[in-house]
Amino acid sequence: MKNIGLFKDKRILVVGLARSGFACARLLADLGARVSVTDNQENRTTLANAEALAEQGIQSQLGLHTRTFCCDKNLVVVSPGVPDTALPVVWAREEQTPVVSEIEAGWLVCPCPVIAVTGSSGKTTVTTLIGMALAEAGRRAIVCGNIGTPFTQEVTKAGETDVIALEVSSFQLEHIETFRPHIAVITNISRNHLDRYAGMNEYIAAKKRIFLNQDASDFAVLNGSDAELERLAGALRPAIRYFGTDKDFNPNQSCVAAVCEIMGITRECCLRAFSKFKGLEHRMEEVVEVAGVRFINDSKATTAESCLWALESIKAPVVLICGGRDKGVDYTRILDAARYKVKEAVLIGEARQKIALAFAGTIPVSECETLSEAVEAAFGKASAGDFVLLSPMCSSFDMFQDYEERGRAFKDAVKRLAAAHKVKP
Repeated sequence: MKNIGLFKDKRILVVGLARSGFACARLLADLGARVSVTDNQENRTTLANAEALAEQGIQSQLGLHTRTFCCDKNLVVVSPGVPDTALPVVWAREEQTPVVSEIEAGWLVCPCPVIAVTGSSGKTTVTTLIGMALAEAGRRAIVCGNIGTPFTQEVTKAGETDVIALEVSSFQLEHIETFRPHIAVITNISRNHLDRYAGMNEYIAAKKRIFLNQDASDFAVLNGSDAELERLAGALRPAIRYFGTDKDFNPNQSCVAAVCEIMGITRECCLRAFSKFKGLEHRMEEVVEVAGVRFINDSKATTAESCLWALESIKAPVVLICGGRDKGVDYTRILDAARYKVKEAVLIGEARQKIALAFAGTIPVSECETLSEAVEAAFGKASAGDFVLLSPMCSSFDMFQDYEERGRAFKDAVKRLAAAHKVKP
């Protein structure tokens, strides 16, 4: 790592005690900072993490925020889920205390180049494939970030000759100051996270921050089929590379190939990586077949565009399970593809009434209280040869800790159904 002494003896508050907050607190403490952590949630995750941090002498405050605990700091580091309206952020600004993201904290000690990937959809697949292609070329790649493993956890393992493939969300980009990826990628822009942002302009502005500190020696990789990104390109300082027109690749693969060309990695390395890629958990993940009905876990699909991609990938009738916490998504976006393919939509979660209104007159709908009930109901509506697809178009936070917990709950429900029908998973 670089800047080893940067945080020594600094009083630092970490806001949020899920994965990224936990990793960041540990890193900062290891670097000699006087760390404390606050989270307004007191649940099994935060309690377990607080207990582990206590062994390092790190104090945690759970279930509330108090001014005496949160203030008089040199720095505040916020986790991605923490909005600007959170009390610790408000108090920090009142005291003119710098507020940065976990991504910024990791960058300040990162010794190697970063390839950063953001976008409304596809970013996890693209980040994973970049790491695989780098490995095929004999480069040591560290894949981390919003993909599931925090940057501040993995940066300690990086050397000067390594490359970090980093998935970043708009939330993580809100509080960067010096973060400067050598290659910055935006896969696409569509309606998303409008529960957090006042509108699309604010959401796009957050995404654009990925280019904030780049100069002419860096690269921006953009989807050439996205009109919003084409408009953005003229204002950027880095060299522009477009993807999306390669007849041999899908858009995610084309994006990876564009990044690899910049890195001097051959097309053959890309092809080997693509051939070895078996997909991601919770992204078009086939679970099991029961009585001729195939169950697909696409819990990671939290936008209409991701659900649309899933529907277009399936060449058979579908019973769709969707719903959760609304993010301002335009659910009508899937209707043209769903009109003749989706037999019925089984709706769950807080957004189910909004989705029902969007589907009215086009797709029959029913509602369930739990995901387990939705699996049973969807199976009852499906016939042999059909698919039951969980592709929520919503965040999971009304019913689950994250999309991964939702995906595991779906798989568990399907496996119980399979066991009842004496099907081996």
